[in-house]
Amino acid sequence: MPGGCGWSAATAGSALLTGVPRVVARGQGGLLDVALSPSFETDRQVYLSFAEPADGGARTAVARATLADEGLRDTTVIFRQKQARAGANHFGSRLVLTRDGHLFITTGDRYDARDQVQDLGTHFGKIVRVRTDGTVPPDNPFVNATRALPDIWSFGHRNVQGAALHPGTGRLWAHEHGAMGGDEVNVVLAGRNYGWPVITHGVDYSGAKIGEGSAKAGMEQPQHVWVLTDRAQRKAFVTSSRLPGWRGSLVIGSLKFRLLARLSLDAERVTGEQRVLQPLGERIRDVRQGPDGHLYLLTDESQGAVLRVEPA
Repeated sequence: MPGGCGWSAATAGSALLTGVPRVVARGQGGLLDVALSPSFETDRQVYLSFAEPADGGARTAVARATLADEGLRDTTVIFRQKQARAGANHFGSRLVLTRDGHLFITTGDRYDARDQVQDLGTHFGKIVRVRTDGTVPPDNPFVNATRALPDIWSFGHRNVQGAALHPGTGRLWAHEHGAMGGDEVNVVLAGRNYGWPVITHGVDYSGAKIGEGSAKAGMEQPQHVWVLTDRAQRKAFVTSSRLPGWRGSLVIGSLKFRLLARLSLDAERVTGEQRVLQPLGERIRDVRQGPDGHLYLLTDESQGAVLRVEPA
């Protein structure tokens, strides 16, 4: 797999942003993701996913706001998980704005609610699809299903930590954490069941078996799986030519192994994996392709940094 890379870093400071909704910053909760409107330069719209305080604990929520000179204004919550939990783990949550004006929202199973992931009456372990004002599109797969939440797009997810649109097909790709092993990359299709916790390629933290095995009729198999848990984070498709040989790849940051994984693709089939930047020793929380075509990485450290990936 050709192509090498190096990195550079810069530091900068800014004033605190006002108008952010109240956030539960505990455990894996906090401000979870930020997405900009496709027409951000003119409408200044931003979307925030976050752990929101609620009776019984906290829940994943999404707010829309306008970025002004003085901070966020007209902040409005457009999505809330129907159920809250007392724990502080597995909130998800990633935001993906689509080409046709919809918003995908990923949620987690909140760790101790995995028995409800297969229940379409909950938001645990689901990917949600709404319009950008939070209303439900009429072509969602469960709009007319009895006892199902109409905003659900797919289910059977554990804790989706990365999501992006394939640049060719426009379809949603997501990756999620397994327990001990079983991190997955999936092409997420309407109405499909991705198996958790009935099937998984991992085991519980105690070493105990989870569910019924690694495959079952009616449940989707991943495009790529890490049998040893990789703690994969945010992903991005490479569409620019800034890194020779990387165009058309999918890149994913890893927390546990402190590296950047590059998956080579043939259309929507993963054909290989290359691991780079291990000498940095940095937990990579987020990876995005910037408007300038460069890849930018966010590290998860006490002295975190934004890194720009460049050819070696």
